[in-house]
Amino acid sequence: MPPKKRNVLTRFLIWRMKHISHKQFVFLLSMVVGLMAGLAAVIIKNATHFIQLLLQGKFIEEYHTAFYFVFPILGLVLVYLIVRFMLKVQPTQGIPATLFAISKKKGIMERFQMYASLITAPLTVGFGGSVGLEGPTVSTGAALSSNLSRLLHLNQSTRTLLIGCAAAGAMAAIFKAPIAAIIFAIEVFSLDLTLVSLIPLLLSSVSAIVTSYFFFGDDILLPFDIQDKFSIEHIPSFIVLGLVAGFVSIYFTVTYERFQKFFARISSPTKRMLLGAVGIGLLVYLVPPLYGEGFEVINDLVQGNPERALQNNIFNLDLDNAWVVIALLGGLVIFKIIASALTFGAGGVGGIFAPTLFMGSILGNCVAKIINVLGFEVSESNFTLVGMTGLMAGVLHAPLTAIFLIAEVTGGYELFIPLMITAAIAYSLTKYFVPHSVYAMELGRTGELITHDKDHAVLTLMDLESVIETNFVAIDTAMTLGEIVKEAVVKSNRNIFPVIDKESLQLEGIILLDDLRPVMFDQSLYHVLTAEQLMKNPPAIIDLSEDKMTDVMKRFEETGAWNLPVVSNDAYHGFVSKSKLLTAYRRKLIVFSRK
Repeated sequence: MPPKKRNVLTRFLIWRMKHISHKQFVFLLSMVVGLMAGLAAVIIKNATHFIQLLLQGKFIEEYHTAFYFVFPILGLVLVYLIVRFMLKVQPTQGIPATLFAISKKKGIMERFQMYASLITAPLTVGFGGSVGLEGPTVSTGAALSSNLSRLLHLNQSTRTLLIGCAAAGAMAAIFKAPIAAIIFAIEVFSLDLTLVSLIPLLLSSVSAIVTSYFFFGDDILLPFDIQDKFSIEHIPSFIVLGLVAGFVSIYFTVTYERFQKFFARISSPTKRMLLGAVGIGLLVYLVPPLYGEGFEVINDLVQGNPERALQNNIFNLDLDNAWVVIALLGGLVIFKIIASALTFGAGGVGGIFAPTLFMGSILGNCVAKIINVLGFEVSESNFTLVGMTGLMAGVLHAPLTAIFLIAEVTGGYELFIPLMITAAIAYSLTKYFVPHSVYAMELGRTGELITHDKDHAVLTLMDLESVIETNFVAIDTAMTLGEIVKEAVVKSNRNIFPVIDKESLQLEGIILLDDLRPVMFDQSLYHVLTAEQLMKNPPAIIDLSEDKMTDVMKRFEETGAWNLPVVSNDAYHGFVSKSKLLTAYRRKLIVFSRK
């Protein structure tokens, strides 16, 4: 029988193993992943801007501003129809979906995630959904790298690294800020900063930013040159900004979570879509600056033209009055997160990175105006930039990303000291009240989030089922001492016996061999004592469906036990031994440390 012909991929993999080392192969793949993430950014950005150009040009000006109400609803309806009849799966929100894949699915992302956001995110944002494009771009790049890794049969650690490379590439392509992009991948995705991971992240960022320059040229999102120098006397003002940014970050996170829970309670996707779409349509109609990502508003503030961003206010208020401008800016801060949450609730696809920048810039500008009105003099443009840093540090729990992103994007390295002060205060204050970022809230609440705490991360990656032992002889509650000795002690090589109810299979207690030794040789007690009389409660019980590996380790620490029983659906399932758990932990730690 002639040998079976190998396909092209198999031949390539064999050739690669013979001629290219694993490290070199990862370096090459990181550049490919950066290119793919850069192209994803180009497609999503251009598609969104094309839709906005068609809708927002002279169309609204020549007809009626009521289209601000119609467009977001139309966009969300289109997304709903595409999800229901074409994708047939609701795309999960970008960066949280990627974190979930890393934490719980070993870095495996579904194929539809490679193209779902490419279609739905431009429709959501282009038609006026009040969310950003960074999350969908990161998710698309991550899905592409995950599926490429699966195609090339790469292991979990390499797959996770390439997902981080995709995230760095996506952010580098969008903001043209390669250093901040690398820090973003490390901070948000909890990648270990080692030489093994740093070089692929660098290569990916460079590849993506070159792609971005090829398509977008020298255009940047936040063009700005610092005119007002930082002075040491301004430090108290930036401390105040940091405190305000911290409290606004808490408001952002709490509001976002409450809206998410509210929409989650509505079982019908159609009702969620209609409620959210009408809500966002009404908000955008009443407050036009909430339309889309809002980078035009940010640039107006940075350039010192807040009146231009607020000129379409429905109240036709006098913008020469400073307190009127402050009130309108404060309203934008309050309502932006509501608009974003409504967009997400309606099934829109986007991210919260741009809304965070939007709110942060307005917050900084607003605080500066208040300080100036009170008789002190500070730079409104500088406060606008630093405000973005403060809110990013608080909402995203990524202070280093916030500092370097604003410094890189704007060339504002002279503002490093106020950036650091504001970011540190906002992050610390928010972290105290809200332990997890918006990205990681759901996973963090259930203990499933991969973190920089290596012990916690390793335990999170371990599978509880894999360390359960079932070679224990079970005893029925009605068995006598003689039956226990004959049927259990003689036949088992373990020193612990689960006592279960014969009918329900529920765990009633445990009997240790040490408990039997004083009576097992007294045959006069063989028909007197029963298992029910000899058993005792276990130090703790592990529930397979509810407890995580971190919970199991905590139970061992609290009880000092060496074996703990496991139940599944209230029925006895087996035991977890501390020795086997620690052995499995050491093996997983070795693998994890190689990332």
